[in-house]
Amino acid sequence: MVTTIAPATRTLTRRVAARSSRDAVLNGAAELARAAAQEVAERPDDVGEHLGTVFEDERVASHRFAATMRGYRGWHWTVTVTRVPRGRTATISEVELLPGDEAILAPAWLPWSERLRPGDVGAGDVLPFRADDPRLEPGYTSTGDSEVDEVAIDELALARTRVLSPQGRDEAAERWYRGSRGPTTAGAVAAAAECMTCAFLIPLSGSMGQLFGVCANEWSPDDGKVVSLDHGCGAHSETDVEEHPTDWPAPAPLIDEHLVEATPLVEPAPVVEPVETPANEDTSPA
Repeated sequence: MVTTIAPATRTLTRRVAARSSRDAVLNGAAELARAAAQEVAERPDDVGEHLGTVFEDERVASHRFAATMRGYRGWHWTVTVTRVPRGRTATISEVELLPGDEAILAPAWLPWSERLRPGDVGAGDVLPFRADDPRLEPGYTSTGDSEVDEVAIDELALARTRVLSPQGRDEAAERWYRGSRGPTTAGAVAAAAECMTCAFLIPLSGSMGQLFGVCANEWSPDDGKVVSLDHGCGAHSETDVEEHPTDWPAPAPLIDEHLVEATPLVEPAPVVEPVETPANEDTSPA
């Protein structure tokens, strides 16, 4: 493949190259540029070797130096120098720390709504208001009837601007059920009984009560937490510890060496030797 360069472009390139090669003032300003970078850097050693010179425009050049700070691999100091027409002295235009092709960069910026994670909000933190939160929907709206509004507000506690939407309830139920107080945790699998049969369970009202309750057992690791009905722990009200042998080693037997027990000796019976009979003697009865 042959690349054709337009005559005008070729002429401009030659002019820039010629000017750059003849601009000894900017080419020789490397030490001036290094001193400027060291002044901006935290330590002089943060400015490394000279990586080259790039001519940005007529009478404008940039000297690049390696950045030797920890955590800035692939970055370089870029010091731009310039001079006035027919000037013999270079001046500093700007000093920048720029990333190279292999530089380690921070992740792209995300708005708070995408960056925030559960547990990030601490004491005293306040979240911005979200008018379009899909987890919420409008709550009770006054009807104008004082009796109806009194029942709804005082007895049913519906006096809230917004309440959970079906999506909000579904997300909460999924998060709780799949979390650390659902049926799949190691403690729940090892438990002898489920929370639904425990006397310390306080069921939730409404549709969430079909799956969840609140643990009220101070000895349970889930005390005061929302647990699924098929969750479980070792503090169930109706379970007991199985009896097992003591873990203490058996004591050594006690021997009383000062007590002598008399035991009578039994005389062995006398041994009677058999009488031998001659072989030719008649032993038959007469």
